[in-house]
Amino acid sequence: MLSPFPKGSGHGLTRHAESRLIEAVNLAEAIGLKIVDGKTISLTRTVPATLFGKGTVERCHAEILADGIEVVVVDHPLTPIQQRNLERAWACKVIDRTGLILEIFGARARTREGRLQVELAHLSYQRSRLVRSWTHLERQRGGFGFLGGPGEAQIETDRRILGERITRLKRELSQVARTRELHRKARKRVPYPVIALIGYTNAGKSTLFNHLTGAEVFAEDLLFATLDPTMRGIKLPSGRRVILSDTVGFVSELPTDLVAAFRATLEEVREADLILHVRNIAHPESADQRQDVHCVLRNLEIGERIEDDVIEVLNKADLLPAEAHERLQNQAERNPNQVLLSAVNGEGVPDLLRLLDARLAAGLTVVEIAVPLDDGAQIAWLYRHGEVMERRDDKAHAHFQVRLEPKDAARFHHANGV
Repeated sequence: MLSPFPKGSGHGLTRHAESRLIEAVNLAEAIGLKIVDGKTISLTRTVPATLFGKGTVERCHAEILADGIEVVVVDHPLTPIQQRNLERAWACKVIDRTGLILEIFGARARTREGRLQVELAHLSYQRSRLVRSWTHLERQRGGFGFLGGPGEAQIETDRRILGERITRLKRELSQVARTRELHRKARKRVPYPVIALIGYTNAGKSTLFNHLTGAEVFAEDLLFATLDPTMRGIKLPSGRRVILSDTVGFVSELPTDLVAAFRATLEEVREADLILHVRNIAHPESADQRQDVHCVLRNLEIGERIEDDVIEVLNKADLLPAEAHERLQNQAERNPNQVLLSAVNGEGVPDLLRLLDARLAAGLTVVEIAVPLDDGAQIAWLYRHGEVMERRDDKAHAHFQVRLEPKDAARFHHANGV
């Protein structure tokens, strides 16, 4: 497979060209494509019809023929016209970055929700590309210009069918969103804080999730190994129980159709009490990946939480050279919002759990309350809404030292006339 990747400031590409090429190759390999060749192509300007200049298109065609390549991946958004013209010029299938990511998502989605989200994104993408579908049919307009030929009629029919299916999918996903909202409200009645794992794809979120929860979420050295969100309860060193949520990985220039389709899933991030941003700190582009994740958070309209509610988990410490490991360890010790760890061997995980305990406890009020032993409803309320740190019973009362949200402490005192 030939994979030409444009580079240059004129195309909004902030990554080093070779790093972009490596990521694109990994994306292609993630769906089982065999890579025949990969190269970067410097563009001084874009050609509206083909993206690349005429000479580049001809050189690539010669290489495609020589190597018997069947699919070309262009790590750049292609317009429908560009995609159609390149397929004609190269006589092979051509897909762009968006199409490639959609293929991966389609192959990885497991739950009904995940499949609905992927299908919605895929159909939205395909609807803009119907120009490619009927090139073998006549599309000359006849008469007074308002009657289409047979090809035009077929395109309009397909567009209508796609539109109806998209509307149906959006309706089904809105029901998923309502169901998730009901689940969130139910969790709030049982006051377990929710901690969301986010990060660039292949940063190690699922490996960390498995380490913390003992679960067996699919975790491999693959881009987008996790698509369907998973939630598990864990116990922190203080005994406090929390819910940990593993989410889909992000990637640079994540297609807008995908962000929109996965909005119901990403709502879990919006509603989380804390956000763990898992970073592959051993990756040479880790800083750029961090910015990509922040960009997605801003698209979710929670960019203001980056400073206060996001803890950076500097993962894959086991892959760092000794000098870099020591430097980052010192940096993390000075920064209350960072932890250096390895989800593979467990290094630094106890530090993360202690930090989560401290951050969740910081917003709570410790109160001492005495409740009559025969008032089972009040005692149950304290256990549901607070973290009981100590309980001592005498003949008539249960004496509690309990951590509560300030509003819950005020509510309890008001209800009991304290």
